[in-house]
Amino acid sequence: MTTTLGTRPATRPPKPAPARPSRRAKSSYPHWFYLPAAVVYTALFLLPTAAAFFFSLTRWTLFDYEFIGLDNFVQFFREPALVKGLTNTLIYAVVTSGLKVVLGLLLAVLLTSQIIGRGLLRSVMFFPVLVSTIGVGITFTALMHPSEGAINQALAAVGVDGPAWLTDPSWALLSVALVDVWKGVGLATMIYIAGVVSIPPEYYEAAEVDGASALERFRHVTLPLARPATVTVIILSLIGGLRSFDLIWAMTGGGPGFTSDVIASVIYKQYQAGFYGLSTAGNVVLFLLVSALAVPLFWFLNRRETEL
Repeated sequence: MTTTLGTRPATRPPKPAPARPSRRAKSSYPHWFYLPAAVVYTALFLLPTAAAFFFSLTRWTLFDYEFIGLDNFVQFFREPALVKGLTNTLIYAVVTSGLKVVLGLLLAVLLTSQIIGRGLLRSVMFFPVLVSTIGVGITFTALMHPSEGAINQALAAVGVDGPAWLTDPSWALLSVALVDVWKGVGLATMIYIAGVVSIPPEYYEAAEVDGASALERFRHVTLPLARPATVTVIILSLIGGLRSFDLIWAMTGGGPGFTSDVIASVIYKQYQAGFYGLSTAGNVVLFLLVSALAVPLFWFLNRRETEL
């Protein structure tokens, strides 16, 4: 291509910029994407929750209802078994969640170390989580029989007089809590294993170079960096302990007397007696109790984590 003096060479016109999608086109897909989940969440959680709050203010049957205000709540809190059930619920939740945190962390450290049969031991540890809760309750009810149970017979063989695990008022709630820990510690261990193996090995190598012992490495490396797993285990175990019912009902039925009753079993007994409005009010109380304890605790633990 030749050009003459004073003539600028021909240039190609600039390519037009690609058209930007409008803001409306960019945001319409995510909003429609949320709709199925919102429908399911509304149908399975929001509407039943709103209905429970409404019917807790009524005296209802399957065919009609009568609005009575807060009378159900007043009567519920006057129930003699409620104070005992509330106390037992808090004790049960604290004991089970505390033991799951401690045992889960220690077992996770053990099962992430260089031990023989590590994979098999992990499977064995998680197996109780997969077993039916009612089946576990029935099995341990037989094992904890005061005279014919295998546990007391094994203790008697070494000269120890075992307690009446499920019929002694001072042992019944603790016995069920220990069975709950046996069944649920496998899940806590798996969560901790995921947290421990995600810690970069460079931290342990640096601590070892600095002369830190195994206990010091556990205290200054494992504990702080496994904090997200600890928060998860605490919240899940606490909520599960506050809502526990099936294992307690299968093993003791809330007995002997009311010594192992929790709020959920008190609610179930009110429902069995035909006091549907009263039992619905109890469910609302349990919902508010779980929310009042779990939500602030979750916020506090995550706030501490971000500060650290």
